Formats: sequence, C-alpha cells, structure tokens
Amino acid sequence: MLDLTKLTRQMQGLSQHLTQEAAASRQRLELAQQHFLKACDRQEEFVQKQEKWRDRIPFMNATPVEPLNTCIEIPVPPKVHTVIATDGSQISPSHHEIAYCYLLNIGRVVLHYGQNKHPLLDSLPEIFYRPEDLYISRQWGIKTEEWMSFCRTASEATVLAELACSVVSKDQEVFSLSTPPSSKIPTLAMVDGSLIYWFLEQLPFDARDRILPPILQAWRQMRDAQIPLMGYLSASRSIETMNFLRLVACPHPAPDCMSFCPNQMEKVACKLFESLRDTTVWTMQLKPGQRGPLWRSNARILDLYEDLQIYFCYVHVGAEIARIEIPAWVVENTSLFDEALGLMLAQVQKGYGYPVAIAEAHNQAVVRGADKARFFALLERQMIKAGIKNVGISYKEARKRGSIA
Repeated sequence: MLDLTKLTRQMQGLSQHLTQEAAASRQRLELAQQHFLKACDRQEEFVQKQEKWRDRIPFMNATPVEPLNTCIEIPVPPKVHTVIATDGSQISPSHHEIAYCYLLNIGRVVLHYGQNKHPLLDSLPEIFYRPEDLYISRQWGIKTEEWMSFCRTASEATVLAELACSVVSKDQEVFSLSTPPSSKIPTLAMVDGSLIYWFLEQLPFDARDRILPPILQAWRQMRDAQIPLMGYLSASRSIETMNFLRLVACPHPAPDCMSFCPNQMEKVACKLFESLRDTTVWTMQLKPGQRGPLWRSNARILDLYEDLQIYFCYVHVGAEIARIEIPAWVVENTSLFDEALGLMLAQVQKGYGYPVAIAEAHNQAVVRGADKARFFALLERQMIKAGIKNVGISYKEARKRGSIA
C-alpha cells in the first residue's frame, strides 16, 4: 500500500527539478531552431557530409529526402474507404500457475466507411505449450517472455497482411460489378508503433531468422496488393532528426567522430540538444493538419530489410506531433502516400487524438483479469478431464491472491 503522506515530502524536490529542466529545455530548443535554419540553407552540403562520413559517425541520424522547411497540408480523404489494424497481447508463462504455457491474442479490426458494411472486431488466440515453443529461445540466451513478445510482433504483421489482402480481394469483387475494374476502395493498413524493429539488432542470426522473414513476407504481400502500410507512433521519443542537426553543430572540418572525438561521446561539442526530442522541434514548425519533410532512416537493422526500406515523417495531428513510418513502396507512389496520410488523419480525428482502428485493435487484443481467470479455468477442466491429478496453483500464488491480514 502506498503511503501518500511520506510521498508528499518528496514532491517539492521533484517540482523544483522539473522547473529547472523546463528552463534548460527552452534554451536547448532555441539553439536547435538556430541550427535548423542553418541546415535549411545548407541542407545539401550536410547531407553530402553525412553520406561521406557515415561510417565514422557512431550516433543514429536520419537523412532528409525533402527540403527541411517542408510543410505540406494533408489532403481530405475520400468518404468511401477502409482501415485495417492489428495489435497483440499475451498471457505470460508462470511456474506458479496450473500449467507452464503462454497465449498470444491478436486483435483484428476492419472499419468500412461509406459502404454500409458491418465492421470486423475480433481476435485470434493461440496457445503455446510444447517444449519447442517454450524453451527454444534459451539456446540463444533469450528469456521466454522476451521471445514471446518477438513472436507476437511477427504474428501481428502476418495477420494484418492476410486480413488486408482478404478484405481488398472481396471489395474488388463486389466493386467491379458496378464500376470499372481499375477502380478500388482506398484502404490503409495500420500498426501501433515502429516498423523499424530495433530489438532485432541484438539477436543472434538464427533467432532473427525466425522473426524477420515472416514480417517481410507479409509486407511484400501488401505491396503486391498495393495496400499502404503505416506505423503510427504516439509520443515518439526518437532523436534521429535532432541528430542530423548535430552535423550542423559539429565544430570540426568534418564529422569524423572517430578521429576528432574518440572516447568522448558524453562530452562532445555537437551534443547541444541532448534530451531534446524530434517532436519538440517539429511542434514549432508544423500547424495542425500538416506534415514535415520525409526522412530515410539509417538504422543498421534496415540493411536486412532488402527492398523494404523505411521512411518517416512527422505530422501535426492536432493533439500532438505523431511520427509516421512508411515503407519505400508507399513513398514512391505519391498519390498512394498522400491518400494514406489523409486516411490516417481522419482516423485520429475519429478517435479524438489517436487512430480509432489501432485503439479498437488493442481493445480486442488485451487480455483482462477476468479473461485470464476463464482461460486457466478452461485449462484446468481440460487437465482434469485428461486424468491429470493435483492440478492447482502454487502456495505463493494463492497467498498473493488473498491476504491473511
């Protein structure tokens, strides 16, 4: 139980610390804006430096592919369209439960607008109990709980592609009966979070080979069907564009960090904007309904994405600055990209600040306490039916669920 009386004594020090941090953040923001204007004037020069010295720059930085001062109004989406989203949740394995197993639950959502169709709101559960599912990750030093989250990410992408291609195929069959075959209903597939799976960098090759290929295969299915894919990041903590400004702030003839600043990554001269995030700067540049310039991510893991490179931009969705990530095939089709952004912004407006399709996919996927209790009750009945004796939770779990005092 939390003692609020004791906690109150620490609040004064916290408020003073936050006040000091706010003042320091304003100073960093002013410096960032000065360097941003300088980068706008000499953008091509800094991009060339970035490309030339990329192997000597140890920090992650993105490459702008449009003028830095780009501010483009997002078009209004068509009234008739479809939005598809998936999200996942799980029940983690526990030795204190009646059986050591875990469950993945993938929420699926299909929202049809202007088509007089019922939405799809459901989930696909899958239980894992075999030794090869529970313990395979231990050969790579990965905990079962971590491996479970990686598998969930792959399942979300696979289910999204299957669902999107199925919906588009059915729509085209119905749509072609009354309209030319070339016509199709605008469709957007959305996921919550980044399309750049940073966690894969730390995985051994064999482990990574079980997670990434199914994801890339799912994306290729959507590319072949011309269904735009989009990753939506709310409250993004990314600093990739801020790190591009570090090239502007570099006091040396070239951004050769290995030569000029060896072993000094905590006290380098270019680190003027430390703790300042991308979204803070773009708040000053964008108006509601506008997007900033496109950037190409230079994350090392993208070397394994082959022809499915990831681009991103920041969009003022009204309530916040959201980071939008899209694959290369969407960016290369300008009309498809603009249409996808319009559908995304409409989703945010319908969801009062957050895409309604992603929120509903989360609601379908989440496993609440009552759902978890019913799951283990069902499992218990099956175990008893199979003739297994002494079925029950550990004494520790039993005591945690009810206090003697």
